[in-house]
Amino acid sequence: MIEELRRRAYLSAMQVVTWLPRVELPFAAPSRPELLQAEPEPAPVEPVTVEPAASAVPVAQAPAAAEPAAVTRAKIEVPRPGVQPRQAPAASAAETAEPMDVAAPAKVSAPPPRFALQLLRAGACAVLVELPTGEPLQGRDPAYLLLKDLLRAAGLPDSPQLIGEPVRWPLLARGNIDQGPQAALEYVQSFVGARLEEQEPCSCLWLVGLPAIRFAGEADAEAYNRELQVEGLPAAWAVPGLELLMDEPERKAPLWQAMRRVRQRWLADS
Repeated sequence: MIEELRRRAYLSAMQVVTWLPRVELPFAAPSRPELLQAEPEPAPVEPVTVEPAASAVPVAQAPAAAEPAAVTRAKIEVPRPGVQPRQAPAASAAETAEPMDVAAPAKVSAPPPRFALQLLRAGACAVLVELPTGEPLQGRDPAYLLLKDLLRAAGLPDSPQLIGEPVRWPLLARGNIDQGPQAALEYVQSFVGARLEEQEPCSCLWLVGLPAIRFAGEADAEAYNRELQVEGLPAAWAVPGLELLMDEPERKAPLWQAMRRVRQRWLADS
């Protein structure tokens, strides 16, 4: 996924709108079918010939001494219906306008979300935690001390190990690459799945904070303290964010009750 995002960023910098690779690219998004179809040529428009109507011949004035019978009228030729100018049929205009639909502007995508996540390993569990400040957790941070308390209460090592670099979204500060919620969800899930494949199998994946729950567990705040099943990832457990737990201490009681039920997953494997 990250290779595809970088590739699109390079193409955007070179002002390349449409391109087709000669070979299949690794981690590339599927091509859009509408770009592979040739634009239909507009129907030829028949030339319109207009025959000018015959101008009226002015009536010749007869001399005053001439008899009335000698006065002659000029003939005014009326255009016949068969020689009226032909107009292009309405279907031709519609066929000409069809190629314009292909080049219609794309729909405006949703603005990219902003979050930072860090993947950790604590015993038999993996922890995907939201970074409240966007920076890695430090040993004296209140949020990190609270995380250590949660791990101790769960019977897990309170010194988790870092797995990879933090995930900061959006990935690119500039460019017209789609970095909306759906792209963020696909990237976070692929990142977590790839990192966990490099580790020993884990019994449970903690999703700490709303961004972790939303973009890894495909859920929202209604899933706090619940277990989630995500395709391609271990069984997940949704935990409120560390800052939310510090701001609202009353959330710790239902969290502890849920932990007593869920921790049987990792205690059985430890």
